[in-house]
Amino acid sequence: MRRGVLILGLVTVFAGLTALFALGRVWADNAAAPVDYTKILPADLVKNTPKGKLTNPYKDTQADVVAQGGQFLLSYSCSGCHGGGGGGGMCPALTNDIWVYGGDDDTLFRLVTLGSDELQKQGYTRIGRENVVGPMPPFGTIVKSADDLWKILAFVRSKYTGDPAYKFGTPPDQQ
Repeated sequence: MRRGVLILGLVTVFAGLTALFALGRVWADNAAAPVDYTKILPADLVKNTPKGKLTNPYKDTQADVVAQGGQFLLSYSCSGCHGGGGGGGMCPALTNDIWVYGGDDDTLFRLVTLGSDELQKQGYTRIGRENVVGPMPPFGTIVKSADDLWKILAFVRSKYTGDPAYKFGTPPDQQ
């Protein structure tokens, strides 16, 4: 009788450990699930993501994404300062190879979200100069979702006309 109870107990423990292992795998798999950027405000994404870790999930070669980004550029009034196609206006062009704070995804997303004054307070400095340099106002609570902002940035990249080596900011070997 004791032997049967012992075996039954070991089987139960083994089954429990197997279930716990499986649960751990499920939890780990869910932790790596893709982010739904349509449900996150840009300001919340910036607040909850370490500096340097924001990466655009879209490519500037995705025609549908670029078209949506162009529409968002107009609907969020970016064109009022940067021109209809991003070619400049009372504020810098978005199409050339001059990145005032840097051209990587993380910096651009934070610049639009926080605005230039708050970006500088977080330790960013001007590394590029434009003829027209007004302060960038914060759009992190105006743009409805991080997804919309990523699409705007894909549009901006698609319109880039500068040196291809500088499309995403200064290349590491030039810094």
